[in-house]
Amino acid sequence: MSDELRQGCSCSPSDDHCRPEGEERLGWHEYFMSVAHLIKKRATCTRGHVGAVIVRDNNILSTGYNGAPSGLPHCNETNCRIYRSVHPDGTVEENCVNTIHAEINAIAQAAKHGVAIKDADIYITSSPCIHCLKVLINVGIRTIYYDQPYKIEHISELLRLSGIRLVQIHVDSL
Repeated sequence: MSDELRQGCSCSPSDDHCRPEGEERLGWHEYFMSVAHLIKKRATCTRGHVGAVIVRDNNILSTGYNGAPSGLPHCNETNCRIYRSVHPDGTVEENCVNTIHAEINAIAQAAKHGVAIKDADIYITSSPCIHCLKVLINVGIRTIYYDQPYKIEHISELLRLSGIRLVQIHVDSL
């Protein structure tokens, strides 16, 4: 590190990991959630952008964002095709036929590359929908960290029955 950059730093000249005084190092949760927010910038869904990061032992195993399957037209290239379904409590759910959710894409990337994700955690910019939660249960995710809530009332019973922890981690978006 040059002397100009080292001004205001309390590190020794041999410390390669020095950062300016007052700048704090991100904790693991903030780090992984910030990565999820960066990944969501690749999303192609016109209705919302979501990013997901699957992590075990503080190592990123896989990432995903919401969009069309590889090689197929994205909603930002064609019309978004919405279908409606009714939840048992009467609320109407709208989803796009073209879009795969970020969580499913992260799981698919892990499978494609032979990466085991059992007993891993996932960081998602929004809490999972009920369909993604069912898949996260089946692949053995232990904890779901999310930033913004999305219809949590629809997944509370499945969370209780499955034992998966749902933890909100809010970070300022990039």
